[in-house]
Amino acid sequence: MRAPAVAGRFYPADARELTTLVDRLLDSVAASVDAEAGDRPGPAYVTPHAALRYSGPTAAHVYARLRGSGAGTVALVGPAHYLPVQGCAVPATVGWLTPLGEVPIDVDLVRTLVRDGHVSVDDRPFAPEHSLEVQLPFLQRVRPAGLRILPVLVGQSTVDDLVVTLSALAEAAGPDTILLCSTDLSHYLPEPAANAQDSRTTQAVLDLAAERIGPRDACGVFALRGLVGWARHQGLRARLLDRCTSAKTGGDPGRVVGYAAFSFH
Repeated sequence: MRAPAVAGRFYPADARELTTLVDRLLDSVAASVDAEAGDRPGPAYVTPHAALRYSGPTAAHVYARLRGSGAGTVALVGPAHYLPVQGCAVPATVGWLTPLGEVPIDVDLVRTLVRDGHVSVDDRPFAPEHSLEVQLPFLQRVRPAGLRILPVLVGQSTVDDLVVTLSALAEAAGPDTILLCSTDLSHYLPEPAANAQDSRTTQAVLDLAAERIGPRDACGVFALRGLVGWARHQGLRARLLDRCTSAKTGGDPGRVVGYAAFSFH
Protein backbone atom coordinates (compact mmCIF):
# COMPACT_ATOMS: atom_id res chain seq x y z
CA MET A 1 0.00 0.00 0.00
CA ARG A 2 1.21 3.48 -0.85
CA ALA A 3 0.72 5.88 2.06
CA PRO A 4 -0.53 9.41 1.29
CA ALA A 5 2.27 11.89 0.63
CA VAL A 6 0.42 15.21 0.83
CA ALA A 7 -2.44 14.68 3.29
CA GLY A 8 -2.42 17.63 5.65
CA ARG A 9 -0.78 19.88 3.04
CA PHE A 10 -2.66 19.67 -0.26
CA TYR A 11 -5.87 18.50 1.40
CA PRO A 12 -7.06 17.85 4.99
CA ALA A 13 -5.66 14.82 6.76
CA ASP A 14 -8.83 14.43 8.84
CA ALA A 15 -11.39 12.23 7.06
CA ARG A 16 -14.43 14.18 8.23
CA GLU A 17 -12.91 17.54 7.29
CA LEU A 18 -11.81 16.19 3.90
CA THR A 19 -15.26 14.76 3.19
CA THR A 20 -16.90 18.07 4.04
CA LEU A 21 -14.51 20.01 1.80
CA VAL A 22 -14.86 17.71 -1.22
CA ASP A 23 -18.65 17.50 -0.93
CA ARG A 24 -18.87 21.29 -0.66
CA LEU A 25 -16.77 21.69 -3.82
CA LEU A 26 -18.91 19.18 -5.70
CA ASP A 27 -22.15 20.75 -4.53
CA SER A 28 -20.93 24.20 -5.63
CA VAL A 29 -21.08 23.14 -9.29
CA ALA A 30 -23.99 20.71 -9.05
CA ALA A 31 -26.52 23.12 -10.55
CA SER A 32 -24.53 23.60 -13.76
CA VAL A 33 -23.94 19.87 -14.09
CA ASP A 34 -27.60 19.03 -13.45
CA ALA A 35 -28.51 21.34 -16.32
CA GLU A 36 -26.53 18.98 -18.59
CA ALA A 37 -28.08 15.82 -17.19
CA GLY A 38 -28.45 14.36 -20.68
CA ASP A 39 -24.67 14.21 -21.13
CA ARG A 40 -23.10 10.83 -20.45
CA PRO A 41 -19.67 10.92 -18.80
CA GLY A 42 -16.99 11.32 -21.42
CA PRO A 43 -14.07 8.92 -21.94
CA ALA A 44 -11.50 11.54 -20.94
CA TYR A 45 -11.03 14.72 -18.90
CA VAL A 46 -8.32 17.19 -17.92
CA THR A 47 -8.24 18.33 -14.30
CA PRO A 48 -5.79 20.41 -12.19
CA HIS A 49 -3.76 19.19 -9.24
CA ALA A 50 -2.86 22.00 -6.84
CA ALA A 51 -3.94 22.12 -3.20
CA LEU A 52 -7.71 21.69 -3.10
CA ARG A 53 -8.26 25.17 -1.66
CA TYR A 54 -6.79 26.59 -4.88
CA SER A 55 -7.66 24.23 -7.74
CA GLY A 56 -10.50 22.28 -6.13
CA PRO A 57 -13.28 24.56 -7.46
CA THR A 58 -12.07 23.91 -11.03
CA ALA A 59 -11.47 20.19 -10.51
CA ALA A 60 -15.02 19.85 -9.14
CA HIS A 61 -16.38 20.60 -12.62
CA VAL A 62 -14.89 17.28 -13.76
CA TYR A 63 -15.77 15.14 -10.77
CA ALA A 64 -19.36 16.31 -10.42
CA ARG A 65 -19.86 14.84 -13.90
CA LEU A 66 -18.53 11.46 -12.76
CA ARG A 67 -21.11 10.85 -10.03
CA GLY A 68 -22.66 7.48 -10.77
CA SER A 69 -20.44 7.00 -13.82
CA GLY A 70 -20.16 3.22 -13.70
CA ALA A 71 -17.51 0.81 -12.54
CA GLY A 72 -14.75 1.04 -15.16
CA THR A 73 -11.13 1.68 -14.27
CA VAL A 74 -10.11 5.32 -13.88
CA ALA A 75 -6.68 5.86 -15.44
CA LEU A 76 -4.84 8.84 -13.93
CA VAL A 77 -2.04 10.23 -16.08
CA GLY A 78 0.11 13.14 -14.99
CA PRO A 79 3.61 14.50 -14.39
CA ALA A 80 6.32 13.54 -11.93
CA HIS A 81 7.45 16.72 -10.17
CA TYR A 82 10.18 15.26 -7.96
CA LEU A 83 11.91 12.33 -9.69
CA PRO A 84 12.46 12.02 -13.45
CA VAL A 85 10.48 9.53 -15.51
CA GLN A 86 11.22 8.37 -19.03
CA GLY A 87 8.13 7.35 -20.94
CA CYS A 88 5.34 6.03 -18.70
CA ALA A 89 5.72 4.51 -15.24
CA VAL A 90 3.20 2.58 -13.15
CA PRO A 91 3.45 1.54 -9.49
CA ALA A 92 4.01 -1.95 -8.10
CA THR A 93 1.70 -1.26 -5.16
CA VAL A 94 -1.73 -2.88 -5.13
CA GLY A 95 -3.50 0.15 -3.67
CA TRP A 96 -3.18 3.73 -2.45
CA LEU A 97 -4.39 5.09 0.87
CA THR A 98 -6.00 8.43 1.63
CA PRO A 99 -7.74 9.61 4.81
CA LEU A 100 -10.96 8.32 3.19
CA GLY A 101 -9.66 4.76 2.89
CA GLU A 102 -8.03 2.41 0.41
CA VAL A 103 -8.19 2.76 -3.38
CA PRO A 104 -7.31 -0.48 -5.22
CA ILE A 105 -5.16 -0.44 -8.34
CA ASP A 106 -6.17 -2.42 -11.43
CA VAL A 107 -3.22 -4.83 -11.18
CA ASP A 108 -4.40 -6.92 -14.14
CA LEU A 109 -4.24 -3.84 -16.34
CA VAL A 110 -0.78 -3.02 -14.95
CA ARG A 111 0.43 -6.51 -15.87
CA THR A 112 -1.00 -6.26 -19.38
CA LEU A 113 0.61 -2.90 -20.11
CA VAL A 114 3.96 -4.00 -18.67
CA ARG A 115 3.89 -7.27 -20.60
CA ASP A 116 3.24 -5.44 -23.86
CA GLY A 117 6.04 -2.94 -23.25
CA HIS A 118 3.92 0.21 -22.91
CA VAL A 119 4.95 1.11 -19.34
CA SER A 120 7.66 0.37 -16.79
CA VAL A 121 7.21 -0.37 -13.09
CA ASP A 122 8.81 2.02 -10.62
CA ASP A 123 7.36 3.02 -7.25
CA ARG A 124 10.02 5.65 -6.52
CA PRO A 125 8.58 8.63 -8.46
CA PHE A 126 5.11 7.95 -7.04
CA ALA A 127 6.16 8.08 -3.38
CA PRO A 128 6.37 11.92 -3.01
CA GLU A 129 4.12 12.84 -5.94
CA HIS A 130 0.92 14.89 -5.51
CA SER A 131 -0.36 15.22 -9.10
CA LEU A 132 -2.36 11.98 -9.02
CA GLU A 133 -2.92 11.66 -5.28
CA VAL A 134 -5.00 14.85 -5.03
CA GLN A 135 -7.52 13.35 -7.46
CA LEU A 136 -8.35 10.45 -5.17
CA PRO A 137 -10.54 12.16 -2.55
CA PHE A 138 -12.80 13.42 -5.34
CA LEU A 139 -12.99 9.96 -6.89
CA GLN A 140 -13.69 8.36 -3.52
CA ARG A 141 -16.67 10.66 -2.99
CA VAL A 142 -18.19 10.32 -6.48
CA ARG A 143 -17.54 6.56 -6.65
CA PRO A 144 -17.89 5.34 -3.08
CA ALA A 145 -18.15 1.73 -4.28
CA GLY A 146 -16.22 -0.13 -6.95
CA LEU A 147 -13.51 2.46 -7.55
CA ARG A 148 -10.40 1.07 -9.22
CA ILE A 149 -7.52 3.17 -10.58
CA LEU A 150 -4.47 2.96 -12.80
CA PRO A 151 -1.89 5.61 -11.85
CA VAL A 152 0.53 6.52 -14.68
CA LEU A 153 3.32 9.08 -14.40
CA VAL A 154 4.34 10.47 -17.77
CA GLY A 155 7.83 11.77 -18.47
CA GLN A 156 9.44 12.87 -21.70
CA SER A 157 7.48 11.24 -24.51
CA THR A 158 6.34 11.92 -28.03
CA VAL A 159 2.69 12.45 -28.83
CA ASP A 160 2.73 9.43 -31.14
CA ASP A 161 4.15 7.17 -28.42
CA LEU A 162 1.48 8.28 -25.95
CA VAL A 163 -1.29 7.83 -28.49
CA VAL A 164 -0.16 4.21 -28.82
CA THR A 165 0.07 3.74 -25.04
CA LEU A 166 -3.28 5.38 -24.26
CA SER A 167 -4.97 3.44 -27.06
CA ALA A 168 -3.59 0.18 -25.67
CA LEU A 169 -4.64 1.19 -22.16
CA ALA A 170 -8.20 2.04 -23.23
CA GLU A 171 -8.54 -1.16 -25.25
CA ALA A 172 -7.23 -3.38 -22.45
CA ALA A 173 -9.32 -1.68 -19.76
CA GLY A 174 -12.59 -1.77 -21.69
CA PRO A 175 -15.23 0.72 -22.85
CA ASP A 176 -16.10 2.05 -19.39
CA THR A 177 -12.57 3.31 -18.78
CA ILE A 178 -12.14 7.01 -17.99
CA LEU A 179 -8.84 8.76 -18.68
CA LEU A 180 -8.03 11.69 -16.39
CA CYS A 181 -5.08 13.89 -17.30
CA SER A 182 -3.78 15.81 -14.29
CA THR A 183 -2.05 19.10 -15.11
CA ASP A 184 -1.90 22.74 -14.15
CA LEU A 185 -1.32 25.40 -16.80
CA SER A 186 1.00 28.44 -16.58
CA HIS A 187 3.15 28.89 -13.51
CA TYR A 188 4.13 31.97 -11.49
CA LEU A 189 3.26 34.70 -13.98
CA PRO A 190 1.37 37.92 -13.16
CA GLU A 191 -2.33 37.25 -13.61
CA PRO A 192 -2.79 39.17 -16.92
CA ALA A 193 0.15 37.32 -18.53
CA ALA A 194 -1.10 34.00 -17.16
CA ASN A 195 -4.57 34.58 -18.55
CA ALA A 196 -3.15 35.38 -21.99
CA GLN A 197 -0.92 32.31 -22.03
CA ASP A 198 -3.64 30.02 -20.67
CA SER A 199 -6.09 31.31 -23.29
CA ARG A 200 -3.69 30.18 -26.03
CA THR A 201 -3.23 26.80 -24.38
CA THR A 202 -6.98 26.40 -23.96
CA GLN A 203 -7.55 27.07 -27.63
CA ALA A 204 -4.88 24.53 -28.56
CA VAL A 205 -6.69 21.89 -26.48
CA LEU A 206 -10.06 22.82 -27.98
CA ASP A 207 -8.53 22.57 -31.47
CA LEU A 208 -6.92 19.23 -30.52
CA ALA A 209 -3.61 20.74 -31.61
CA ALA A 210 -1.06 19.04 -29.35
CA GLU A 211 1.79 20.61 -31.32
CA ARG A 212 0.73 24.07 -30.13
CA ILE A 213 1.08 23.21 -26.42
CA GLY A 214 4.52 24.46 -25.39
CA PRO A 215 6.76 23.10 -22.61
CA ARG A 216 5.97 26.08 -20.35
CA ASP A 217 2.23 26.00 -21.01
CA ALA A 218 1.53 23.12 -18.58
CA CYS A 219 3.50 21.24 -15.94
CA GLY A 220 1.95 18.01 -17.24
CA VAL A 221 2.78 18.92 -20.82
CA PHE A 222 3.69 15.42 -22.02
CA ALA A 223 0.56 13.83 -20.55
CA LEU A 224 -1.59 16.69 -21.85
CA ARG A 225 -0.15 16.53 -25.35
CA GLY A 226 -0.61 12.78 -25.35
CA LEU A 227 -4.23 12.95 -24.24
CA VAL A 228 -5.01 15.64 -26.83
CA GLY A 229 -3.34 13.57 -29.53
CA TRP A 230 -5.25 10.48 -28.43
CA ALA A 231 -8.54 12.41 -28.43
CA ARG A 232 -7.88 13.59 -31.98
CA HIS A 233 -7.05 10.04 -33.02
CA GLN A 234 -10.33 8.84 -31.48
CA GLY A 235 -12.40 11.53 -33.19
CA LEU A 236 -13.40 13.20 -29.92
CA ARG A 237 -14.29 16.85 -29.30
CA ALA A 238 -12.90 18.93 -26.45
CA ARG A 239 -14.99 21.21 -24.28
CA LEU A 240 -13.82 23.73 -21.69
CA LEU A 241 -15.64 23.23 -18.38
CA ASP A 242 -13.88 25.86 -16.29
CA ARG A 243 -10.69 27.92 -16.18
CA CYS A 244 -9.22 30.28 -13.59
CA THR A 245 -5.98 31.13 -11.80
CA SER A 246 -4.91 30.78 -8.20
CA ALA A 247 -5.62 34.51 -7.75
CA LYS A 248 -9.32 33.75 -7.98
CA THR A 249 -9.08 31.28 -5.10
CA GLY A 250 -6.94 33.35 -2.75
CA GLY A 251 -3.44 33.33 -4.24
CA ASP A 252 -1.09 36.22 -4.97
CA PRO A 253 -2.21 37.89 -8.26
CA GLY A 254 1.42 38.77 -9.01
CA ARG A 255 2.47 35.12 -9.16
CA VAL A 256 -0.32 32.77 -10.17
CA VAL A 257 -0.85 29.24 -11.40
CA GLY A 258 -3.42 28.51 -14.09
CA TYR A 259 -6.09 25.81 -13.74
CA ALA A 260 -8.44 24.35 -16.34
CA ALA A 261 -10.96 21.53 -16.62
CA PHE A 262 -11.87 19.97 -19.98
CA SER A 263 -14.07 17.12 -21.10
CA PHE A 264 -13.75 15.02 -24.26
CA HIS A 265 -16.74 13.42 -25.96
